[in-house]
Amino acid sequence: MTGADNTVVTLLVLVGLALIPFALLTVTAFVKISVVLSILRSALGSPEIPPTPVLTGLALVLSAYVMSPVATAVYRDARPALERGGGGDLLSARTVGALAQAADRGKEPVRAFLVKHAGAKDRTMFYELALRMRTPAERPAVKDSDLLVLVPAFVVSELKRAFQIGFLLFIPFLVIDIVVASILSALGMHMLAPSSVALPFKLLLFVLVGGWQLIARGLIQGYV
Repeated sequence: MTGADNTVVTLLVLVGLALIPFALLTVTAFVKISVVLSILRSALGSPEIPPTPVLTGLALVLSAYVMSPVATAVYRDARPALERGGGGDLLSARTVGALAQAADRGKEPVRAFLVKHAGAKDRTMFYELALRMRTPAERPAVKDSDLLVLVPAFVVSELKRAFQIGFLLFIPFLVIDIVVASILSALGMHMLAPSSVALPFKLLLFVLVGGWQLIARGLIQGYV
């Protein structure tokens, strides 16, 4: 390879590595899980408990648990191409070609996951928008199963489901807030902040019903 070719390949490899975190955020369960956990913290009325790193770590762990079958399928499909490209220089044409072939084969399990969990209305909307953005000659090449359509449809569907779950999470804690505020108002204890008084009762309710287990099980079962 010439020096110019080597520079281009290096740039492509770096760009590919930089896109990995973006992919983890957009084509995995992380979006919905992280949003639900953030809404849960807001519903509890404790903006700093659990800390953000803890919630992010829990979201990553649950996302890895949900995506493990997909990751296994990706590795199984991409492994032959990776083995054929092994043993060479990382930036050689052979290795780069093998990586491209592995990525092309490995994206199919991800595509199947996105098709399964992307809402039909969202897929239709982004498909129609993709057609409008193309010239008439380019439109026949656009499919509703293209990643360009599936990825935004999946993210929007995940956000929608996360907000639906968040609404259900807020209801019992909102009831506690209303009851505590009414009692404090009836007793004339206006100096006490209802949110501070309600927080221990919210935590007690959450622990008694096994809140973390229910949340984790519900989030995981949403992908079964």
